Amino acid sequence: MKALTGSYPELSRFIFQNDYGKTTIDFSNPEAVLHLNKALLKHHYQISSWNIPKGYLCAPIPGRADYIHYLADFLAEEGIDTKSIKGLDIGVGANCIYPILGARIYNWKMTGCDISLTSVNAARANVNANSVLQDFIEIKHQPNPAHIFKGIVAPANYFDFSMCNPPFHASAEEAKKGSLKKLKNLEITETALNFGGQANELWCNGGEALFIKRMIRESLAFKTQIGWFTCLVSKKENLPKIYKQLAKLKAFHKTIEMAQGNKKSRIIAWKFT
Repeated sequence: MKALTGSYPELSRFIFQNDYGKTTIDFSNPEAVLHLNKALLKHHYQISSWNIPKGYLCAPIPGRADYIHYLADFLAEEGIDTKSIKGLDIGVGANCIYPILGARIYNWKMTGCDISLTSVNAARANVNANSVLQDFIEIKHQPNPAHIFKGIVAPANYFDFSMCNPPFHASAEEAKKGSLKKLKNLEITETALNFGGQANELWCNGGEALFIKRMIRESLAFKTQIGWFTCLVSKKENLPKIYKQLAKLKAFHKTIEMAQGNKKSRIIAWKFT
């Protein structure tokens, strides 16, 4: 916290010592979480200006960086030169966090897309506000929510990978229950979403499993333009449905286990040979 406030003094307003004598912030306070992200981005990644519209998803940066690091390791193991990578982020969000981390950690050229025009405009503003990002990130609007790759991946495009952190709830009610469970685990009694999030960021019809199955079906048409398709799978019980879809389309796939603290997740990666 001392190092973070040294880089971003505004964070000091939200820092206190808890009952265990640990220097921390109030994670139930959305403003405190927002400023912690600003501090992390400035201190570790030299992002001097970063903002999101009120109520939009304030992504926990360490977990997002994990996806990027696991991808880098995976691509290197597959013999891909990670010094000249081009990546596509499906559902970039207003925070633009995956392209920012890919660009700043590994100098990857990143394209991010989203169905929300508000998110697209906010992501572009974050890129334009930082000269270290402008040559590395392109943001595109997906005007048709029925499509994932179509309309984004042009005939001349090639990406070494695509990535996605899909909305994993099936309804607004399920999203609310999930948030309340998270807050309870943090021993927080507030009902507000401390990390925020809009409907399209948190839930979609059919939830995570159906979204990923849609992505797999559509990916077949872009098998020569994307080296590896990847997606986070937050719910382990969804894996059998995903594996079934991959087998149906004869896709080669790997599951990459991820863990940080008590949180466990995984990345499903597939390609068509």
